[in-house]
Amino acid sequence: MFKIFWVGNDDDHHHDDLKVEVVHSDEETLNDEVWQVALDVLESEDNVFIIAPIAGVEYEEIDLSINKTVLTIKWSRQKPSEYEIDEVVIRNSECFWWRFIRNVILPENLALNKIKAYMQNN
Repeated sequence: MFKIFWVGNDDDHHHDDLKVEVVHSDEETLNDEVWQVALDVLESEDNVFIIAPIAGVEYEEIDLSINKTVLTIKWSRQKPSEYEIDEVVIRNSECFWWRFIRNVILPENLALNKIKAYMQNN
């Protein structure tokens, strides 16, 4: 499970700090095919949690940015080298190996200086 976003006063969570870049420019235009990941957004009185199951990606490969009240999550998952072996026959293909992007609209009163991102169980 990859918990991508956490805001609040509770510091009991174990987390690896991911770089979250706050940007103030227009969104880039994407010309390549891009997929979206399913995610859950949970909100309590003091916290917003965005939980995204992202398998096969290291946290260094994830690009997080905030533009006003929109959190953008981007990454790319490359096919493993086994797909390039000439003798391999693909019997079933359900995995996604492309670029991913997901935008999440955040509450307007969010304390941007308290944003934390962390990876768990990967």
